[in-house]
Amino acid sequence: MIERQFITQNMKEYLIQEYIAKTLSNVGLSHTKLVKTPSGVKIIIYASRPGLIVGRKGANIKDLTMVMKNKFKLENPQIEIAEIENINVDPQIIAEKIVSSMERFGTQRFKGIVHKVLSEVMGAGARGIEIVISGKIPSARAKRWRFSAGYLKKCGDIAMNYVKKAIMSANLKTGTVGVQVKIMPPNIKLPDDITIYDETMVEEKAIAEKKADEEKESKKKKGRRKEGQESKHHKKESHKNKENKQLIQPAHIPAVQKENKVEEKKPEHTEVKTQ
Repeated sequence: MIERQFITQNMKEYLIQEYIAKTLSNVGLSHTKLVKTPSGVKIIIYASRPGLIVGRKGANIKDLTMVMKNKFKLENPQIEIAEIENINVDPQIIAEKIVSSMERFGTQRFKGIVHKVLSEVMGAGARGIEIVISGKIPSARAKRWRFSAGYLKKCGDIAMNYVKKAIMSANLKTGTVGVQVKIMPPNIKLPDDITIYDETMVEEKAIAEKKADEEKESKKKKGRRKEGQESKHHKKESHKNKENKQLIQPAHIPAVQKENKVEEKKPEHTEVKTQ
């Protein structure tokens, strides 16, 4: 039963992402995320041009929220739009750019479009990029064109999990043309990246680490001393307050009792003298 619930949830998320990608085409959409919150479901849309997604006075977002409620039956859906910082490292946006330019200008200028994109991506700081275009380009026979630049992993854990991929299709007069983009972002740490340090650099790092550890230990000791002093001071004050209370109460009460006893005995002594 639990496995079926997971499958249904993933299917629902996939259908929502597919619907958003279809409705928000040619707007610079990168990807969408679904996050569960205590109040409902939050849908985060990552895009390069968030103004076009919002629309006039938030009309597009209102329509999307109504569709999410009625069609997909989400409870209290909240839509947020996040802007992508580096557009030229996102493969989905680059694939969309190639497809839109090919649909505008046709298949005759596809090489110039691809080389321009390659230079932009490598200039943005990416480690490597590969673009594969397959279809009836430029003649009536179907071909497969491959363009690459930089360094790109093709196998292993990095190729499976860290290399970003995107696939889109352009609808042309000759037929559909597929565009596949793979980008290796600049933040990946490769297993074959080796840094060689000098002896002086290693010694300086060790000294700096020792100093940092000593400072942390001294701060901890100071904090413990302060806590101990505060606790001792608090204990002394509480002990003094208790002693003062004990001194005040017994001295006050018997004095009142003695006065009452004296007042009671005086009338008896006077009566004996009158007799």
